[in-house]
Amino acid sequence: MKKVMLFVLCLALGLLMTPVASMAKIQFVTIGTGGVTGVYYPAGGAISRMVNKKSKVYNLKVTVESTGGSVFNINAVMNGDLEFGIAQSDRQFQAVNGLKEWEGKPQKKLRSVFSLHPESVTLIATDASGIKSLADLKGHRVAIGNPGSGQLGNARDALALAGLDEKKDIKAEYLKAVEAASALQDERIDAYFYTVGHPNGSIKEATAGRIKVHIVAIPDVQPLLAKYPYYAKAFIPMKFYPNATNKEAEVPTFGVKATLVTSADISDEIVYAITKEVFDNLEAFKKLHPAFSVLTKKNMLEGLSAPIHPGAVKYYKEVGLM
Repeated sequence: MKKVMLFVLCLALGLLMTPVASMAKIQFVTIGTGGVTGVYYPAGGAISRMVNKKSKVYNLKVTVESTGGSVFNINAVMNGDLEFGIAQSDRQFQAVNGLKEWEGKPQKKLRSVFSLHPESVTLIATDASGIKSLADLKGHRVAIGNPGSGQLGNARDALALAGLDEKKDIKAEYLKAVEAASALQDERIDAYFYTVGHPNGSIKEATAGRIKVHIVAIPDVQPLLAKYPYYAKAFIPMKFYPNATNKEAEVPTFGVKATLVTSADISDEIVYAITKEVFDNLEAFKKLHPAFSVLTKKNMLEGLSAPIHPGAVKYYKEVGLM
């Protein structure tokens, strides 16, 4: 009788302890992305799906949140509202060095994980507007990006390149990129800026409507490159936008890189797991969006201005990347 009671007691204790132990181990993290028409949102989704396939291995679940973009994501990561965020390399540089929106307040706990696709500063204009260069924007209605987005800063840099003042020389609209394509086709604006990887849904929408549009070349960017270390020359392949009226195969511009950032407060184990899953399955990851096709393990360590998180460093050292 005593043996039976002891067996029942052990069984009961075992049943009680098993779910508690497993529940305690699962951790949930969220990646802040951008608008649903951009590349940030599918990039975050791709990362989350990869990690969640191994959720039992890492005891980790990753979710994705559509947000206002780079500035929002960095601030949310720093405030602890998000564990990870995707941000332009220029915004990462500015945050860690206390510039622009973070003037005098360097974000010392900001950490980089890896970089993703290149992002081109893309200027789309209606044919009827006669806008063929940055200088031609003068006097026109131009959407330059929503507050909290990386493209707003890029648009301002592009305007400065042409000696234009957003308050005096153009009629600036502060629209989200997801709203700008329909505004262009409705003739409520003449042009809009969008810093994004290609191909892109918003630009496909903008070029496929009743109003004829084209992508404006921004060729003479050397002054910007000399002033800002995070910019580089870029080219937009026109094969992605067959309905645009451009005749050239590619349009010159400048650009940045998308980067995954986190906080120094996030554990090494979580950052290691995310880094490992993306890098170990890079060929599969690259197939999830055309913008990822240019990725290599080497170029995914470029464009990182913030210190690399120790969890990512551990993986890079294991595979000989550092």
